[in-house]
Amino acid sequence: MLGDGFLHRYFLNNGGKRLHKWFHYFDIYERHFERFRNRAPTILEIGVSGGGSLQMWKAYFGHGARVIGIDIDPICKAHDEVGIEIFTGSQDDPALINQIIDRYDAFDIIIDDGSHIMRHVMKSFELLYDKVDPHGVYLVEDLHTAYWDEYEGGLKRAGTFMEFVKDKLDEINAAHARGAIPVSTFTRSTACIAVYDSVVVFEKRPQGTRQTSITTGMGYAEQE
Repeated sequence: MLGDGFLHRYFLNNGGKRLHKWFHYFDIYERHFERFRNRAPTILEIGVSGGGSLQMWKAYFGHGARVIGIDIDPICKAHDEVGIEIFTGSQDDPALINQIIDRYDAFDIIIDDGSHIMRHVMKSFELLYDKVDPHGVYLVEDLHTAYWDEYEGGLKRAGTFMEFVKDKLDEINAAHARGAIPVSTFTRSTACIAVYDSVVVFEKRPQGTRQTSITTGMGYAEQE
């Protein structure tokens, strides 16, 4: 079911390039991306295909947004336009990723809608997560493929992105694991992992020392 946000309306009225999306993705996008609108963000999308998604992000994020696309098909370079730059190559190629990082340094939002092959998804995350702005977002979509053999997936199969995410749920709570899990850069930089049907979103925010307190009706507070 479609809602009434900007992206829903854009999709229904799309008169531009080919755009293919699951309907329930739009609410997820709006929930996690809305705060970046009209703030000239830098967005990297892995997977260009018909180019319609990049045009949608350009319209959604507004003036000054820099939209970068990666696709293995050289024909996608034709989707270059003002505000949109396409790089051709494989999403798991460190040389290509470093070329893009050298040009743009950091990204407010990264969207992985690429090959959906598990080792590609994993490698892209490894290469790019630390290059997301400290208050940015990393979103991976179409993760139903993590359960499909043809994408190197399978239920509870080692090496799939969904199994990786399950480990990351522990890692984000490492400070409470009494030494069983080391506190990592990921722990210190990640505020939230949101898991949806076919989509996982990582929200970054520097994490300081956790605090807890007790208040009473008399106004007394005990802080730990």
